[in-house]
Amino acid sequence: MSDDKARLVLASGSPRRLTLLDRIGLAPDLLNPADIDETPLKRESPRKLSVRLAEAKARKAKDAPQVKALGRNTYILAADTVVALGRRILPKAETYQDAKDCLTLLSGRSHWVYSTVSLIAPDGRQTTRTSETKVRFKRLSREDLDSYLKSEEWKGKAGGYAIQGRAEAFVRYLSGSHAAVVGLPLNETVSLLQGARYPVYEHWMANPPEGF
Repeated sequence: MSDDKARLVLASGSPRRLTLLDRIGLAPDLLNPADIDETPLKRESPRKLSVRLAEAKARKAKDAPQVKALGRNTYILAADTVVALGRRILPKAETYQDAKDCLTLLSGRSHWVYSTVSLIAPDGRQTTRTSETKVRFKRLSREDLDSYLKSEEWKGKAGGYAIQGRAEAFVRYLSGSHAAVVGLPLNETVSLLQGARYPVYEHWMANPPEGF
């Protein structure tokens, strides 16, 4: 395969991150989810956890045979999102009870979402940026909680909710990046890619948005 063309790898299988990239006119040449242990270290802060996991995902994807097969001019993008109440890191909800516990904690309170993007450029240099977003939920009624839990939108979501879905109706206040809460801070992503000389604007010119 020719090394001339810049190629982009997204080290994630998240359809949300793929959709966000598409919104800014970028399409990965390869999706290569990086499966790593996401257990927080002892006394690790939410921000540091987000940074560590995003960087580890990018490094793991870099070593994948299918990524190496793309050639030398390959950019590897990885991201991780952590939801926290103070220093308390909330889990990715895998069960009904996980989600219920998270939403009960978040009800009527403000929390922080740390969303980190990490890029490995073709020269091997790794750069990382983190977006911090403050989100405040309204006080959730029993009906709010029961209805949302039945929707199962919470499955696999950090903090037990998906802001791009029904849970957006719970948000009274948001300061920061909505896209970062969804799973990928777009301003930071484009800044990293541009800084590493990935042809962002060439992709924009080649793929103009529809309906504008």
